[in-house]
Amino acid sequence: MIDHARLQAIVREAGAIAQSHWPGAGHDLDAWEKQPGDPVCEADLAVDSFLKRELGALLPAAGWLSEETADAPGRLDNRLIWLVDPIDGTRDFIRGRKGWAVSVALISEGRPLIGMLNAPAREEEWIAVAGQGAQRNGRRLRASQRSTFVGARIPADSLMKEDRIFEMVDKPNGIALRVAMIAADEADLVATLRWGYEWDIGAATLIAREAGAAISDAWGNPLGYNKRDPRAFGLLVSAPGIHAEAVTHLKRRAEHYTRKFADKLK
Repeated sequence: MIDHARLQAIVREAGAIAQSHWPGAGHDLDAWEKQPGDPVCEADLAVDSFLKRELGALLPAAGWLSEETADAPGRLDNRLIWLVDPIDGTRDFIRGRKGWAVSVALISEGRPLIGMLNAPAREEEWIAVAGQGAQRNGRRLRASQRSTFVGARIPADSLMKEDRIFEMVDKPNGIALRVAMIAADEADLVATLRWGYEWDIGAATLIAREAGAAISDAWGNPLGYNKRDPRAFGLLVSAPGIHAEAVTHLKRRAEHYTRKFADKLK
């Protein structure tokens, strides 16, 4: 049995460590690119190191998969793993914006068991336990129940021509917070058509699911976790009543992008 109070305290402390580096609170920050277009900063590494130590002590039997740690294939033999993004939304973090969160999930046999997001710049703490619902700051969440596709709220800075049937709402940089917006009924649809990683969405998708949202990859297929390849193409989180229509709406583009990726590998 995991100590939930201790886990919550660890994730809160991770948020406090991140906040102590955040330029939005007046702190200087060292940042660089791991590769072009992939930023990282000293706070990512500090939070990652703290969580690896503390979560490892909390549940020594669990494996580990994190954005900022070299992958250890031995995790595939673990029934339980910690799935961590020390700062989801690093671009917003570096720029002093609020669209970032510490993301921690406990995965059990390929499915999220516990999910937590700590977003101190927004004074938000999101928690979900499989089968027990989801909360933000102690208040139970109920996802969007929208049934009309046209006019659905989508976090975005701009919309492609074929997406101008939607209503734009504020878009945090971190995908985890965008997914959490569905859980809080602040958006109706979040979709990506790119390769992403398990650690970006492990906690947030559990929060959304426990609040009643529908979740899949870009093709409408269920998501899995602790896979040998931690990538997946596309994410679709929405009100249940518009999910099937969203899959259909995105299908042509999903096919285009996957063909384009396949051509690059030839």
